[in-house]
Amino acid sequence: MLSAWVARRGFTIKGFGVTNSVNRILGGFVQRQALPTISQNGGMPVTELRVSNYRSIREIQLPMKPVNVILGPNGCGKSNLYNSIALIQAAVEGRLGEAIVAEGGLGSILWAGPRKSGPVRLTLQIAVEDFEYRLVLGLPQNERTLFNLDPQIKEEHLTLCEGKRRIAMLERKTGTCSVRAADGSWNRFDLQLIDSESVIAQISDPQQFPMLSGFARNVRRWRFYHSFRSDAASPMRQPQVGTRTFILAADGIDLAAALQTIFENGDDRGLQNSISDAFPGARLMIDRVGHGLEIAMRYPGMTRPLDARELSDGTLRYLALCAALLSPKPAPFIAINEPETSLHHELLPPLARLIKRVAGASQIWLTTHASVLADEVSSLTGSHPIALEKIEGATIRKGRPAKAAFSAAYDIEASSQD
Repeated sequence: MLSAWVARRGFTIKGFGVTNSVNRILGGFVQRQALPTISQNGGMPVTELRVSNYRSIREIQLPMKPVNVILGPNGCGKSNLYNSIALIQAAVEGRLGEAIVAEGGLGSILWAGPRKSGPVRLTLQIAVEDFEYRLVLGLPQNERTLFNLDPQIKEEHLTLCEGKRRIAMLERKTGTCSVRAADGSWNRFDLQLIDSESVIAQISDPQQFPMLSGFARNVRRWRFYHSFRSDAASPMRQPQVGTRTFILAADGIDLAAALQTIFENGDDRGLQNSISDAFPGARLMIDRVGHGLEIAMRYPGMTRPLDARELSDGTLRYLALCAALLSPKPAPFIAINEPETSLHHELLPPLARLIKRVAGASQIWLTTHASVLADEVSSLTGSHPIALEKIEGATIRKGRPAKAAFSAAYDIEASSQD
């Protein structure tokens, strides 16, 4: 069965022995990393998310689709789900301690509702194609340290799954860690690791540990867009450094350069069509100002273009969303938190059409309280929105049993609508 896992993907095994199933899998995996066969962007899709004891999330499990729209009112916990995925990337990148301390420390982000006796653990788990990654965090035990806001990683696991067969690639518990090497053997790393950061971030050797490196490479390419400043002092309204920019920064600070890069190296027609869809007859212009670039828009009936300082907040944010979604280098996974912020309701259908345009190149995650946007995206992509609500302080999927993280009858029925 395991050798078929390699064969059905059309890969051959080179550079590794074939004396056991692990080597067959490892060989096939390494070969496929050089081939763009997984998706248009060469990445691996996220298939499931599980979170427990994080802020308002006592326990939740979500099946993931190519387009995921998380819908609910303010305060229901949508952003907590978004942030939980961002924490997984932070862990892989070696920023977990920094990210958690920025939220106030682990004690501030643990589930604050009723708990069972014993230590509370924050658990983040994600399935990415054939991988399953699980991170379990707890409070630090060293009471003398001034770094008592840092988390302590109690467990970390990376597993390769093929049907019901599971092969461990990484096993970490407090004080001990073992990682499976390319030849199938286990390497131990006892007492050599920082306990507030992931093993994946601390061990980087694609030749010796191809599974860890392949998983990490994919997760590092995820992109998150939460806030584009559009106030009068926003960097997006000022001339920006004019260097070729294939990926928009998370805060949009390089917006003009990113848009011009799409014009020159990406889907320029798609960009102009998305702008015309939102602003009929308008044309985006990028002008050079000294050594920088500046955004301007020309509208029908106006004798001069409007520069970035004169554009509305909604127009500027829509342009930033265009730059994020139409990147010439698509990400395997793009998460956008409340993209409707500052947008006029008439811009939501064009935004939904933009999302549909890029959905084949990147897996999309949207959190929104705008039912109009959720319905438009659902109509265009066939992806049924995941509605959330909060009951007794806990974020749950709307309509499901309140104490169940996963209800087979409910979730399978809901997923069948996607």
